[in-house]
Amino acid sequence: MDPFITAWAALRAAVADLADADYARPSGCAGWLVRDLVCHLVIDAQDVLITLVTPAEGEATVDAAGYWDLLSEPPSGDDPLDALIPRLAAAYGDPRLLAFHLDDVGSAAGRAAALADPAALVTTQDKVLTVGDYLSAYVLEWTLHHLDLIAHLPAAPRPPAETLAVARAALETIAGAAFPASFTDTDALLVGTGRRAPTAEQTTALGEFAGRLPLVLG
Repeated sequence: MDPFITAWAALRAAVADLADADYARPSGCAGWLVRDLVCHLVIDAQDVLITLVTPAEGEATVDAAGYWDLLSEPPSGDDPLDALIPRLAAAYGDPRLLAFHLDDVGSAAGRAAALADPAALVTTQDKVLTVGDYLSAYVLEWTLHHLDLIAHLPAAPRPPAETLAVARAALETIAGAAFPASFTDTDALLVGTGRRAPTAEQTTALGEFAGRLPLVLG
């Protein structure tokens, strides 16, 4: 629970620190501006709230790693929801309204997570998992999107070291392989998910693992 709360609080604080002009800058998500990413975070927060009040019966079908699907290629942007995001973000007009909406819904999602029973079962995307595993999966989501948010904002606050480490470990579990010790946690996350191309030295260090990258999460 703690890494989720830490990662989410840090990401929301980074958004709160944005200048209005920053919303028009590119993000680390291909084809999305910072404002589009922030709008996506609003929807993510809504998903957290919905999932936490959608109980399931029986047994868990996946754990935190199993929550993620590995896609064969990156999203094309043709998905209706993906295509909606830039239009919805632009409709806010004033970026402060978008920031306010994220703070409002995001704060509620954080409170709901803190109050939830980690052992309770919930369902989302036709999967059943414990609240603890669901929130653990979102540490990877929040950390990657924090890196996306600051991709072209070098002065912006970075994700906390502890959540970078947790996110790296999660990605390695999903991959079934560890990144070389020479990789920083940020390198592992960016290179591992295709957000940054590996250097020649990193490709050599990766060995056969390089042929399995990027890991496209869906």
